[in-house]
Amino acid sequence: MFILRPFRPGDAAGVIAVLDDTFESTWAPQLRPEALARRRREQPARAYVAQKAEAFVVAAQGEQVLGMVHWDGDFIHALHVTGAAQRHGVGRALLAHAEQAIAAAGRAAARLETDTFNTRSRAFYAALGYREIDSYPDQEWDSGLTTLLLEKLLD
Repeated sequence: MFILRPFRPGDAAGVIAVLDDTFESTWAPQLRPEALARRRREQPARAYVAQKAEAFVVAAQGEQVLGMVHWDGDFIHALHVTGAAQRHGVGRALLAHAEQAIAAAGRAAARLETDTFNTRSRAFYAALGYREIDSYPDQEWDSGLTTLLLEKLLD
């Protein structure tokens, strides 16, 4: 069983581990060696956690971080669940929490991005009511990949 709660300072290493896990399993196989080397050298997960952690909600089992979500306004910047916790409702719970908060703030829709190669996340979001509304070249990794903008109208 897991709970959702605000990020705590002691969660930093766990959130970084979740971000690294999802990067290695999802993104790393898609990127060129120079992009991988740059990411491993720059360690953006550490900087992201240092800059934005106060806005995170984590899914935790005891002290173990299983996943996290981060949104601002109507945009969900990150939803990550460690591989071992996937398919156990963690992602759905985190996403539902963010959607409820976005709706409570008076927003009519939630938006997020994924990439065309990520068929698993695309199926996950589609099953939860998200639709593709735009696509554009991936800017983060200079990869030649295509980013999709998804949107879900909220009740």
